Formats: sequence, structure tokens, C-alpha cells
Amino acid sequence: MDEQQAQRVARWIEVVTAELGVPAPGELDGILDVAKDAAHSVERPAAPVSTYLMGYAVAQGADPREVVAAIARLAREFDV
Repeated sequence: MDEQQAQRVARWIEVVTAELGVPAPGELDGILDVAKDAAHSVERPAAPVSTYLMGYAVAQGADPREVVAAIARLAREFDV
């Protein structure tokens, strides 16, 4: 992501979190990695679903780094 994209994403996160009344993600790079791994190793539509599931797991108390690692492993190993 270039600097302009990073600024737009940061501003988007500010707008959405303010509207929804939720905190900003602390693990943005991990979220992007999860989306990339799911999109490239499974199918593109798996990316938003995987990031949703990551957020759900973290909201339940899971460590974000462990969730990122687990999803990356599962994506690498995925074979239909």
C-alpha cells in the first residue's frame, strides 16, 4: 500500500469507527494479511469473511497474532 492509500484507509477507519462507536483495529497489517491469504489461497470472496471471523475471534478474547497465524496456516493448507 502506498502512502496515499494508507492515508485514505486510515481516514476510512476513522470515519467508520466513529459512526459505529467501535475502537480502531490495532492489528491492521494482520487484517490485511488475513484478507490476502484468504483471497489468494482460497477464493477472493473468502477475504472479507475471513477478516470478519478474525474480528469475531479477537472480540471473544483471542490474540490477534495467533488468529492471523492460524488463518494463514489454514489458507496454505486449504484444499477442496
